[in-house]
Amino acid sequence: MGLIYKILLALLPLFLFSFFREEPPRLYLVHGYAQGTDYHISYYAKDSLVTRGQVDSLLQVIDSSMSLYKPYSQIARFNAGVSGLSIDPHFARVMKRSFEIYKDTQGKFDVTVGPLVQAWGFGPKPVTTFPDSTALKEMMKYVGMDKLQLKGNLLTKTHPEVRIDLNGIAQGYSVDVVANYLSHKKIKAFVVEIGGELRIRGPKPDGSPMRIGIEGPSETVDAEPVIRHTIRLNAGAITTSGNYRKYLQKGGKRISHLINPKTGYPLDNQLISVTVYAEDAITADGYDNAIMAMELEEALAFVSAKKKMEAYIIYRRRDGSVADTLTTGFRKMLLQ
Repeated sequence: MGLIYKILLALLPLFLFSFFREEPPRLYLVHGYAQGTDYHISYYAKDSLVTRGQVDSLLQVIDSSMSLYKPYSQIARFNAGVSGLSIDPHFARVMKRSFEIYKDTQGKFDVTVGPLVQAWGFGPKPVTTFPDSTALKEMMKYVGMDKLQLKGNLLTKTHPEVRIDLNGIAQGYSVDVVANYLSHKKIKAFVVEIGGELRIRGPKPDGSPMRIGIEGPSETVDAEPVIRHTIRLNAGAITTSGNYRKYLQKGGKRISHLINPKTGYPLDNQLISVTVYAEDAITADGYDNAIMAMELEEALAFVSAKKKMEAYIIYRRRDGSVADTLTTGFRKMLLQ
């Protein structure tokens, strides 16, 4: 008995270690389709805490609020209305941030470009012709966020023809909603991606940072986009706005889906794409389109003056060749 007791006593620490040892978190992947695009979520946890059904439910609520492709959505009802509408908290949060970015970018970000987006063929209805200068001049009468007012949850407009389009910011907000849901579930390491807009939280369980590939156009015309850089980070959001993927062809010229709210015409400057880093995706997503409307030096100066914002910019030189540049903070995130 004494020998057996000694053996059991010797094995006890090993038994206790095996019994109480925590299993390391596993990688879970969730894929789906929403808001007209794919979404991909990866997270580390000890159990499956977030499912596709839960994510779809979150995104359906947002679509019912701000999707132009849902005739029953609140944004569709507002656009069809005469004066205003009481909107839900999702819609109100996005509008509040939109007003802030509109002011900060001196109108380069403007959610009232809805009629212009539609006129140039990028709205929910197909078009057969592009607008002429007369038609654009008429539409421009109703463009400008000074024609909107938000008081509490009441959104009003000064004229029935004022219409809004939140596609330039709502997807970033959707990413934040899903990311916040994962955080609420006590998930400490994840990547949420919807339509190329990302929110990251890290590090991974092994202590390594998250790695994100930054896409851009190929050097060859009409070739598939390529991964131009890889960054590593443990917190924040990354979004990209560009004119090399979504466009229409008019003769030998590409028509960008990004509309200049100052002129009514599609953007036609040297910038090809802008990738923005910010603390949350609604901020990054809201600013990336506005930065695309700037000239290169203006864009770099604008971002450099912002706290907790960085940018990677791909542009076209005067000779037609493609080049890129980035802010100091973005350079520090690059995987060497």
